[in-house]
Amino acid sequence: QSMWRYAPLLPVPADVASHRNLAPGMTKLVRADNLARELGMKTLYVKDDSGNPTHSFKDRVVAVALSAGQQLGFTTFGCASTGNLANAVAAAAARAGLRSCVFVPSNLEAGKIITTAVYDGTLVAVEGNYDDVNRLCSEVAGDFGWGFVNVNLRPYYAEGSKTVGYEIAEQLGWRLPQQVVSPVASGSLMTKVDKAFSEL
Repeated sequence: QSMWRYAPLLPVPADVASHRNLAPGMTKLVRADNLARELGMKTLYVKDDSGNPTHSFKDRVVAVALSAGQQLGFTTFGCASTGNLANAVAAAAARAGLRSCVFVPSNLEAGKIITTAVYDGTLVAVEGNYDDVNRLCSEVAGDFGWGFVNVNLRPYYAEGSKTVGYEIAEQLGWRLPQQVVSPVASGSLMTKVDKAFSEL
């Protein structure tokens, strides 16, 4: 009962994917009748990815990126993050017995730093904004040969988002919703849910 039920549709072999992985996914699709009524809609569901191991959909993308990265020979994994991705990378690396080194802006809220630090990986606070952190990670990925889930492993990372779309379709009895509202961030979640629907 995890996203790995769709392993044949993901860019990592099933045996690699299931090895020491946090197995995110198959989170609840909650019918939100009160919200639907308030918005004047007949039926509305909310995909609640807070049920994932670190309470974010980022666990999905990290699971695919780490699995692919291990297959490619990486033993240290990192990311540029403002919170949720850092948590997901640190937790997944710890579970798999791998090293993590995550980079965050130095002014990140203390609560987000603590929830990443508990996994005992390396946490680097960078003076600057997220763009500065991301640029640094691009340089470090090339210099150290580490697997950065949102830099040199980005194509695999993005494919993990498809599992949201697969699950929505399965949980609706293999029917597609008429509309989907998605947080944008980098845009990857929105485009990959659409890709999942197209593939199905």
